[in-house]
Amino acid sequence: MGRRDQCFANPWDILFPVADTTAHCPLWDSMVRRVAVIGAGVGGLASIKCCLDEGLEPTCFERSEDIGGIWRYTDSTDGGRISVYRSVITNTSKEMSCFSDFPCPEDFPSFLPHSLLLEYFRMYARHFDLLRHIRFKTTALSVKKRPDFTTSGQWEVVTETDGIQESHVFDAVMVCTGHYQEPHLPLASFPGIETRFKGQYLHSQEYKDVEAFRGKRVLVVGIGNTGGDLSVELSRVAAKVFLSARRSTWVFSRVSDHGFPFDMVNTTRFNHFLDWLLPSALMKRISSNFKVIINEELPFCLLSGTIVLKPTVKEFTESSAVFEDGTTEENIDVVLFATGYIFSFPFLEESVRSLFDDNRSLYKRIFPPQLEKPTLAIIGLVQLTGSVMVGAEMQARWVTGIFAGWNKLPPTSRMMADVLKKKPPVKRNPSERENLKISFISYTDEIASCASVKPSVLRLLLTDPRLALAVFFGPCTPYQYRLVGRGKWSGARDAILTQWQRTLKPLRTRVVDDSSDGSDGWRWMCLLAVPVALAAGFLLSKYPQLGWRPRAGPQL
Repeated sequence: MGRRDQCFANPWDILFPVADTTAHCPLWDSMVRRVAVIGAGVGGLASIKCCLDEGLEPTCFERSEDIGGIWRYTDSTDGGRISVYRSVITNTSKEMSCFSDFPCPEDFPSFLPHSLLLEYFRMYARHFDLLRHIRFKTTALSVKKRPDFTTSGQWEVVTETDGIQESHVFDAVMVCTGHYQEPHLPLASFPGIETRFKGQYLHSQEYKDVEAFRGKRVLVVGIGNTGGDLSVELSRVAAKVFLSARRSTWVFSRVSDHGFPFDMVNTTRFNHFLDWLLPSALMKRISSNFKVIINEELPFCLLSGTIVLKPTVKEFTESSAVFEDGTTEENIDVVLFATGYIFSFPFLEESVRSLFDDNRSLYKRIFPPQLEKPTLAIIGLVQLTGSVMVGAEMQARWVTGIFAGWNKLPPTSRMMADVLKKKPPVKRNPSERENLKISFISYTDEIASCASVKPSVLRLLLTDPRLALAVFFGPCTPYQYRLVGRGKWSGARDAILTQWQRTLKPLRTRVVDDSSDGSDGWRWMCLLAVPVALAAGFLLSKYPQLGWRPRAGPQL
């Protein structure tokens, strides 16, 4: 990177990055020292740790009595706190979801139930001594700019603990409440649900387990990951389950060929490079017409009839649902809306909230671009095709680098231009906004470039060929972003080279002969593919008349 305010999302830059001559020249125009972190979920924990790495002084305010955010399961729905349901299992594997300098234990399964994921968070918090920076049972009531904000960039934060309010002054604020804040329940789009329907209806936020639905005829509205999961679970005890889907959906399994995690096999820089070469019109057509969810059991349930797929609901009568294709399902007992969430920040003053109507109004999905000083960051408010945990940590690393003076944002005009360029032309409703995901590698690489921590495959190929092959052809695990730059971790190389061992460890109950596993052939294929990929990319960039031009990676 020639300038600190330039960031790249182009996969080509992973092979030929431009040197950053300012990587170790702190910009001391930043006066940030004390940082307020709101929320002790995954984004909050990462933010505390990143603040400490940069020598900042974080204070985290968590309204509940423990860490974990939505991943800390509770039976109660009192107080409006949102948590996962009892049976939830992560959609992304442990190697693709962990913190970049703290791998999951090798004896943990690849996909974690909420209890094990919360245990992993506890291990992380203990290892880096994060808990002493968290004030539990403390609610952030308001976050307001100080009168001298245009010069100081400071914030007044009012909190409440056990009914006692307290005012604090912070140099910067990191909002880590995520996007699961307020249930999106679009009752106005379903005529009759409030006036005629005699059965029960509820949002998936209120769902905890199947017992309340035993023997009932249930209609699930929404075919996201939650809708798919709940439909499958309910089909085991309900009399009948109907699943209403508004749009076409691709259903993928967590398990890929030979039993490996799907995301580890498919989320690679090599595959991303191939996707990047596809025509942008084709990728936009695919991403706009189809939704992707993860569920191994849903296809079989549909094939066996235990779940019946239905189109959009047209209206409700006293006991039935009428669908847009003219069909009707009678005797519906319960309607379960799996229609997602919307975000709101009631503690932010209106003058700040008005600067962004959704996360696409934020620069890099993080900073309000029109704010006079870049001392407010929204962490974790992004939908990725991979783990949001990894994205949130990368955001926190870049943000704290800016607070500490190592990184710098571009002028407001350039940030606004970037926001407008990436913002969709048509305003979508909240549930559709949630479905527009960004390519995991594109986004994490973009933020890593801003923070000068994106690895160079070409440099690795010259200095450490084995590692280069693992980085380019293997899974794009978060350890890759600890190989270079600030926050470089000495264990990153070993973590990358042993990631498959940790994946297979829980599954191995005996010693087997690996001599015929084809690994030698795979290595030779990788060695041959590297020069082919480099030559192809060079020709495409040097001779645009061939019909291809390097461009930003597709947003899926």
